[in-house]
Amino acid sequence: MTSSLTPTLPGHAYTDPATFAAEEERIFAREWIYVARGDELVPRGKVLRRQVGPESVILLRDRAGVLRCYLNVCRHRGAQLCSSDSETLGNAIRCPYHAWTYAHDGRLMAAPNFAAMPPSDRERSGLLPVHVTEWAGLVWVNLDAEPQPLERQLAPQLTYRFGGSPSRIERWGIGDLVVGARKTYTVAANWKLIQENFQECYHCGTIHPELVDAIPAFARTSELSAGYQPDGYRFADGLDAFSVTGQARYPRLPGLSAADERRYFGMVLRPNCFLSLLPDHVIVHRFQPVSPSVTVVECDWLFDPAVAAAPGFDPTDTVEIFHRVNQQDFAAVEGCQPNMNSRAYRRGGVLVPLETETINDNYYRWYREAMAG
Repeated sequence: MTSSLTPTLPGHAYTDPATFAAEEERIFAREWIYVARGDELVPRGKVLRRQVGPESVILLRDRAGVLRCYLNVCRHRGAQLCSSDSETLGNAIRCPYHAWTYAHDGRLMAAPNFAAMPPSDRERSGLLPVHVTEWAGLVWVNLDAEPQPLERQLAPQLTYRFGGSPSRIERWGIGDLVVGARKTYTVAANWKLIQENFQECYHCGTIHPELVDAIPAFARTSELSAGYQPDGYRFADGLDAFSVTGQARYPRLPGLSAADERRYFGMVLRPNCFLSLLPDHVIVHRFQPVSPSVTVVECDWLFDPAVAAAPGFDPTDTVEIFHRVNQQDFAAVEGCQPNMNSRAYRRGGVLVPLETETINDNYYRWYREAMAG
């Protein structure tokens, strides 16, 4: 008899250090990785440090406002140029070890006994650049020497989510929004377990009471399709906002229409971003794998600038509902992580039909192709 169940990845895929190292090289060192909001690099002179696969990188804007990214490595003796996640370095990047100093464009511009260094040595001692670009206000970097355009990585995913119309995402104007709140979570679980969880709602009726009260379809597995609903998921009757109270406090985002009211759209953008699109705000998750069993998740709530600047702006009601969802999700995957090493999970688990399209047919297919490359 043919089974309706589809195998998951084997348990060691979530625990094995060698697998994690391979993921760093084959996924996080080759694909575009979401690392920051573009407005985090204002004012000029601010430098961000991020871990991208096996490398530490630094990001900044030069005097012309152009995004720059470099390996966080002094070319002299390998010291880290930036030792914290955010620093203000001013008009130059100065190594704290021997004071080699670099311009924002990466050129070595000063060092002790600099005059004795031949011009050819100066020219080949600049910082090593990393490809960087900005999309929808989100900064992405790619360690690969010749990466594909970011749009080629994102377009198939957006096409799938929006039923063949990837440009629909432009209506939310994500790049014009500002951060109204941020929460950071350290999750004792593998990054793939978290993303698998975010791509199915088979669990929603079990662990997310606030979520299913707001979006009843998430509790009714008979109404959920195997993939995404291209037109989003409707709020419960009587609720006008995705918040704890359900009361609308903010106007609709400028690019949206009445057809977008009272609807939720969610999507994973591989390999490390998750977007939640609401009528009056947007939520962006950034996943940072730390080890096979630890992932840091940074979650931003984005609002229209006029709303965020208004006197008395307090997004607590809006933030709280997804904060609770996050806590519930992270507790659930933390409960799975220890059993990834169990002999009962040596060959993995199973997916029910409701999970198969988003997780197996899309997510696992991408993962296996990336890891085989």
